[in-house]
Amino acid sequence: MSAKTCLAYTRVSTVKQGDGVSLEAQREAITIFAQRNNLTIIDWFEEKETAAKRGRPVFDVVVKSLQSGAAEGLVVHKIDRSARNFSDWARIGELVDSGIDVHFAHESLDLRSRGGRLTADIQAVIAADYVRNLREECIKGMEGRLKQGLFPWAAPIGYLDQGGGKPKIPDPQRAPLVRQAFELYASGQYSFKSLRAELQQRGLTNRHNKPITKGCFENMMSNPFYSGVVLLKRTARRYVGQQEPIVPLTLFNQVQDLKSGKQIKKSTLHNHPYRQLIRCEACGRSLIGERQKAHVYYRCHSQGCIKTSIREDTFEQAVEQELLRWRLSPHDEKRLQTKMMRWLSKRTVAADRQATELQLANVATRIDRLTDALLDQLIDKPTFLERKISLDHEQGNLQRILADSNDIAANQALAQKYLELTKSLVLSQGLANRTQKAQLVKIVMSNCSLAGKKLCLRPYNWLCDVETTLHALCGAPSRARTLDHLLKREPLYQLS
Repeated sequence: MSAKTCLAYTRVSTVKQGDGVSLEAQREAITIFAQRNNLTIIDWFEEKETAAKRGRPVFDVVVKSLQSGAAEGLVVHKIDRSARNFSDWARIGELVDSGIDVHFAHESLDLRSRGGRLTADIQAVIAADYVRNLREECIKGMEGRLKQGLFPWAAPIGYLDQGGGKPKIPDPQRAPLVRQAFELYASGQYSFKSLRAELQQRGLTNRHNKPITKGCFENMMSNPFYSGVVLLKRTARRYVGQQEPIVPLTLFNQVQDLKSGKQIKKSTLHNHPYRQLIRCEACGRSLIGERQKAHVYYRCHSQGCIKTSIREDTFEQAVEQELLRWRLSPHDEKRLQTKMMRWLSKRTVAADRQATELQLANVATRIDRLTDALLDQLIDKPTFLERKISLDHEQGNLQRILADSNDIAANQALAQKYLELTKSLVLSQGLANRTQKAQLVKIVMSNCSLAGKKLCLRPYNWLCDVETTLHALCGAPSRARTLDHLLKREPLYQLS
C-alpha cells in the first residue's frame, strides 16, 4: 500500500517563539506521526503569526495548494495550531468536506466520522474561547495601566522604557530634539519635509539609530504623549500620563492647529530667516529676501516705492551692535543686583498667594461643573475627558506656583536670570545659527524698519525696562541710550 502524500503546517504565535524550540518540537511530532500512519510529507510550511486573527498568508497558501491537488492530506501538530478563530476552522471543515484528509499529530481524531468531527469542533470552540478570554484579560490589564497614567507599550521616540509598572522617562539625547521639532514647526518656517530634513541633520534618529521615516515623523508630531497625555486610538480615550512632558500643552495644541489648517501655514520656496522681520519705512510692507551673487538681500518690491535694500550679513552686524548697547557694565550690574536682592528680601507674597488660591478655587468649580454636565448628559464622555485633562494641567500648574510662592531662593534666581539676560544677548546672537538669530530678533526687537540706507531698530519694552529699573533702583547716570531717544524711533544705523 503506497503512502499518502501530505503537507505539514507548523505555527507559533510570535517571532520570539519561532527562535526557540516550539517549531522544532512540532516538526518532530509531525514526523513521528507520519511514520506511524504511513504518510509522506512532501512539503513543510511554517508560520509565525497568531491564529486569533484572520489573514495568515502561509496558511492561505496551504489551503490553495490542497484545493489545487498538490497533496492528499494535511498534518498539523494540534487543533489550536491550525485555527483559533471560527473563520479559519470553517476552512479546515471545507477541506475535509472536499475529501482532503486533515490529521492532528497530538490528537487521534478521525474528521471523516461524525464523533471525531464533533470532538474536533468542541476543541476548536474551546481554543477560540481561550483566545477571547486571553484578549479580554490583556485589555483589562492595559486599561488598568492606562488609568494609572502608565503607557504599557514601547516608549515613543524621545522617551526611554524603565520596565513594567514604571513611567517612561525623557531620553537625554532625543527629547531636546523632539521639543525643537515642535518649536520649529510652530514657527511656521518649516514644512514637514524640510523639518524632517532639519531634524535629521541635527541628529534625531529612531531607536535603531536610523533616520526617521515620513510616517513615523508625522505620527510623532501628532502624538499627545509628548504633552503628558496618553491617547488610546482604538477608543479615542485620553488619560493623564505619569511621564514628564517634553512639549508644553499650549505648544502641542498650536502645532495641531497648524496641521489641521486652523492657522495659516507659511511655506516658501526660498525660506530666508529674516523674512517678514524687516519693514520698509516708506510703504510699511515687509522686505522680501532674494539670493544674488552668493549673498541674500532683503528688498522692497512695492510699486512706486524707493529702492530700499539691505544685505543679510549687514543686518546681522547692526543687530549685534544694537545688542551691545544694552549690556550692563559690571559696576551697574553689581549695584542693580544689590538693590533687587534687598527689594526681594522685603517683598511680601501674600497678595500673590491669595490670587493663586482664587484661581485654584475657580478651576475646582469648573471641574465640578464639567462633571455635572457629564452626569446630566449635556456633553459626551470624549469631550469631558478632553476638557478634564486641560483643567488638570491648569490645576497642576497653579499648585506648583502656590508651592513656590514662599521660595525666596527661587525669586532670587529669577532676579539673577533677569540681570544676566542683557549679558547673554550678544553671546546668544554670536553662537546661534541664522534661524535661531531670527528667533532672537523676534524676541528682542519690536520694530526693524529701513528708510533708504537708514536702519532703525526698536527693542521691546521688556528690554527697556532693564534701563528704567536701573535708574529707579540705583539712580544711575544717564547712559548714551535713553528711552526718549528710542520712542522717537530715530534712524540708528547709516548703511554704506
